[in-house]
Amino acid sequence: MKHRYYIATMGCQMNEYDSDCLGQLLMNAGFVPVKNHENADFIMINTCTVRAKAQQKAFSLLGRMISLKKRKPDLILGLMGCIAQQEGSDLVKKFPELDLVLGTREIGSIPQILDRIMAGHQKVIATDLSIKRPSIDWRNDYFNGRVKGYISIMEGCNNFCSYCVVPYVRGREISRSSQEIIKEAKCLISQGIKEITLLGQNVNSYSSMEGKDVIKFPMLLKRLSSLDGLIRIRFTTSHPKDLSGDLISCFADLENLCPHIHLPFQAGSNRVLNMMNRGYTREQYLSLVRKLRNIRPDFAITSDVIVGFPGESEKDFKMTLDLIKKIEFDNLFSFKYSDRKGTVAEKLEGKIDEYEKASRLTILQSIQKEITLKKNKSYIGGLEEVLVEGESKKGGQLTGRTKTNKVVNFNCNLNKLGEVVKVIIKDAFINSLQGMQIEEQ
Repeated sequence: MKHRYYIATMGCQMNEYDSDCLGQLLMNAGFVPVKNHENADFIMINTCTVRAKAQQKAFSLLGRMISLKKRKPDLILGLMGCIAQQEGSDLVKKFPELDLVLGTREIGSIPQILDRIMAGHQKVIATDLSIKRPSIDWRNDYFNGRVKGYISIMEGCNNFCSYCVVPYVRGREISRSSQEIIKEAKCLISQGIKEITLLGQNVNSYSSMEGKDVIKFPMLLKRLSSLDGLIRIRFTTSHPKDLSGDLISCFADLENLCPHIHLPFQAGSNRVLNMMNRGYTREQYLSLVRKLRNIRPDFAITSDVIVGFPGESEKDFKMTLDLIKKIEFDNLFSFKYSDRKGTVAEKLEGKIDEYEKASRLTILQSIQKEITLKKNKSYIGGLEEVLVEGESKKGGQLTGRTKTNKVVNFNCNLNKLGEVVKVIIKDAFINSLQGMQIEEQ
């Protein structure tokens, strides 16, 4: 009987990609996936530690899986991702039921690790950040039924923002070769993937030395854009300090590069940006937004922002609100500051109390909610090209996204999975648009 595995994924799109890589390696080793964790012989929890809330959710899930292991003693239980990398062997001391702690760059070792665990019932801690992750040989049927896929083009971060733990848990920046990335893209396209999102902690700083040539991110985008069958390209995440003119020009020059960017600004005050070690000013960020919207006025911009950073004054907070009103982001992912172990900000004075942080977050989110709804309502009456991703959660409808990354739900009696259809927008809500497909004559 084959061993069965279940992977629970939390956090960012990089974690989703890592879980896919792990799943493929497990399948290559003879494991089969199950949809219900109760039926698994091996459970892996892929974790995030960027914010305190994400870490709490991971430990809550781990607690539930430990309860299952007490009923099934032979169950192999593992924790991977950023929490695993950060905490290492301390996790096994805290949770003795864990069999495996797998760091962010040791995924390629999973078959050998599981052999060791199953042969000797020993616990394994694998958190070496010096390892370069191997390329994955995807099965010919792994992505069947999917429309969108992810490809990691680089890993690690060299920026050391004062509040961020990523450089410590993902290591230094390492870029994959363009040939390796293109080979993986072709594999995904051959299995029906129509849209690929390129992933990295900071894709803008991608740089691969190939022979005598240095391949930068704009060149990589140009090479990928020429692949037959690839309808749309997206990328995330971008750091404003590395958003070059050449990269901005790609949005005008490459037809299948979607007019949407996730460009975290984090704070609207130069004083706070400096304390965060972000490497750009408020004015520079506004200039980048103007350049993007000069390409097309409806260019979609989403972002991240932190409220309550240590020392953030009321004036600083108002400058953040002013920036949000000036730019009018399509959507905003907003968070209360939380200390992360080992970062510079953890030791800063002037911590804001939880009540004040919550109050500021409520004000900010209320303003952004109005902006998002206004932006979405501007689509009403317009005709949009929607890449169909599958059935809507509501049922009885199809769902997909516009080039600007807006979710559209619409009625359709035909199977249009993976096709681009024209939809006239009839209504708009905070998180989605409602439309009606227009049949092509």
